[in-house]
Amino acid sequence: MVVTLRPEIAALQPYRQGKPAAADAFKLSSNENPAPTHPAVLEAIGAATLNRYPDGAASTLSARLAERYGVPPEHLHVGAGSVSLLYQFVLAAAGPGDEVVYAWRSFEAYPGIVTVSGATSVRVPLTDHARHDLAAMAAAVTERTRVAIICSPNNPTGTAVTLDEFRGFMAAVPDTLLVILDEAYREFVTAPDAVDGIPLLDEYPNLVVLRTFSKAYGLAGLRVGYAIGPEYLLDAARSTAIPLSVTEPAQRAAIAALENDGEILDGVRELIERRDAVAAALRAQGWDIPAAQGNFVWLSTGVHTEAAAEILQSHGIIARVFPPEGIRVSIGEAASVDKLLRATQEVVSTLTIGG
Repeated sequence: MVVTLRPEIAALQPYRQGKPAAADAFKLSSNENPAPTHPAVLEAIGAATLNRYPDGAASTLSARLAERYGVPPEHLHVGAGSVSLLYQFVLAAAGPGDEVVYAWRSFEAYPGIVTVSGATSVRVPLTDHARHDLAAMAAAVTERTRVAIICSPNNPTGTAVTLDEFRGFMAAVPDTLLVILDEAYREFVTAPDAVDGIPLLDEYPNLVVLRTFSKAYGLAGLRVGYAIGPEYLLDAARSTAIPLSVTEPAQRAAIAALENDGEILDGVRELIERRDAVAAALRAQGWDIPAAQGNFVWLSTGVHTEAAAEILQSHGIIARVFPPEGIRVSIGEAASVDKLLRATQEVVSTLTIGG
């Protein structure tokens, strides 16, 4: 005898973390910041009180973030990473019979989040240039659509939505639709025409913006992110949240990261320079690399994806593999670059890669 489960959950593939790397390999599969943790962050973690529950509202961190972005504290909600916030908002807005629209391929957790809510996913294919097709996404919105998720820069392809594209989308959809702008990689964006969601919040009352400390700030192991948007939408998300899920060490670490973000973001700028150099070198090898705006690059390997991944692994490069579409490679330590480029050159020389 076995326990009866919801059939859609039983059929759902659980989220799979990026593969671990051997001692002589580079783990470039999880979009982590390879820089060492800032000393002030380590000190703040060490000062945490572990025998007491954390501040469930993350009041101090929320106040610091609200001050930084010039919003009331009640318009800010801290969660255990931006993906947990996505769960909260989708659960708050969508259920059985409803639809959630998002681009595909995009962040691989989106389908599972929608399935758990009981709603139906509506996946809108990316353009030929691995970008969101926002006109097609707007056209896919129906009277059953409750949520639209826009990932900019898009994970795993790295392309950013422009401000004009985003404004066009918002003008085309009803203001009763919850629009979630997932900006987990916003600190890596250099494109001057890319959307920046936070300044648009006063303009669009149905918009929520997600950010995280996991990527640029290097706190992936502590799980802390935040949402900014209208108070009633954040209250709805708070109602679906697991209580006390943002630990005190995570809150202290995020505050310390904010207080030292000048030094931390200097390291981010180094990663951006490395990303751009890697993308340029890949294009010189013959790859058609989309405009990378995250801390990763996208290799469009198509039907050769699994064979290409094996070549990368043979060179000590562990990447995120999405057969039969492509491979996402995080920008890692400086020492990883030569090894990566030798591997990608072998892929180009061995396989027929169609860009």
